[in-house]
Amino acid sequence: MREDYQALIDEVCALLGTPATLEARDFALIAFGAHEGDGEGAEPALDPVRRRSILGRRSSAEVRAWFESFGITRAASPVRIDPEPAAGVEHGRICLPVRHAGVVRGYIWLMDDGALDLSDPRLAAAMAVASRIGALLAAETQAEARSGELLRAMLTEEDRGRGEELAAELGELLGPAASGPLALLAVGPWPADDADGDGESSGSTGAPVLPHVMAGCVLPARLAQPAPGGRSAAPPAPERQPVLASLVRLRSAEVRAPARTAAGQLLRVPRSPAAAGVSAPRRGLSDAVAAWREALAAARAAGAEPERLGPVADWDAIGPYRLLAALPDDVARDAAVAPLLRPAHGELARTAEVFLDHAGQAGRTAAALGIHRQTLYYRLSRIEALTGLDLDDGGSRLLLHMALKAARL
Repeated sequence: MREDYQALIDEVCALLGTPATLEARDFALIAFGAHEGDGEGAEPALDPVRRRSILGRRSSAEVRAWFESFGITRAASPVRIDPEPAAGVEHGRICLPVRHAGVVRGYIWLMDDGALDLSDPRLAAAMAVASRIGALLAAETQAEARSGELLRAMLTEEDRGRGEELAAELGELLGPAASGPLALLAVGPWPADDADGDGESSGSTGAPVLPHVMAGCVLPARLAQPAPGGRSAAPPAPERQPVLASLVRLRSAEVRAPARTAAGQLLRVPRSPAAAGVSAPRRGLSDAVAAWREALAAARAAGAEPERLGPVADWDAIGPYRLLAALPDDVARDAAVAPLLRPAHGELARTAEVFLDHAGQAGRTAAALGIHRQTLYYRLSRIEALTGLDLDDGGSRLLLHMALKAARL
């Protein structure tokens, strides 16, 4: 369907003899077209906003506010947009609202500094093309909404038989790509989806349309809330927050670049701190629930250790978090380690974690912490006194290490 949009926007360019871009109503780029003069001879037409839209796939909030101040969300006919150099809008534009069934679906942007009159009959022809685009966008939105509903139901269904039915229905909707190599992404915390000016929700996820992303939904989940400075602490059990689940098509089971690229782009939507996780590849949808658990565990690990694992973590790379993320909060907490996790002992908890991360090697630990060995030995003795654990004992070390990592989750 993306090819259809490109063909239609090229048709608009040919009709009007001017560069044009097609954006969704959230200002995410869908397609852009050139005309014969859109090259070196038309360089002024590439003002910062158009360049950023094409390269970054999205306009800034300032540009969006400027454009919307001209009433484009309500308009049903072409709207002239004045330049605003402060926002990077160095050249005037004409906006062709893309509507269907009375709802704005997107916008066609024409680079124009007054050469086109709004009564030009060619604009009426271009608006007819915009109407065809609106019908396509509406159909795509409905398909995306249904695929998101099926994905959500599939990932939360406890009855295995019903889950298989949902997977089959989703596979039929997505077509042959659903049987190829896939991965699930978890991105969160995800912002709540707000209705826009026409009263209709902007989508089931509020996520931009991205290559390789076949379906998405938002589910409640627990995410890591690391203590300030990355130090271990004893926070209360985190509340459930909205997390975006995205089903991504991979080129092959060995090449996960499409999933990581999509995760990086999706992380531009929520406010920081946010993190993303990528599951191990799968063939088909039958194992999607397990893949979702992996993606969510990886996202939690990326949030727990953003400097080392974030902002996008692969399931294969999160080490002990693969096990710890599956434990209930009350099981992951240990009474012996609890005193060390009090805020007053944050530096000791950090020392213990760095010491165990470095396999108990005093020299490497002291260098990583920037302290003298004698200071390290003093801290380790205090850690043993607080916890009652013998750091020369392998089992005690393992218990302490796992408890410290669990505290991050």
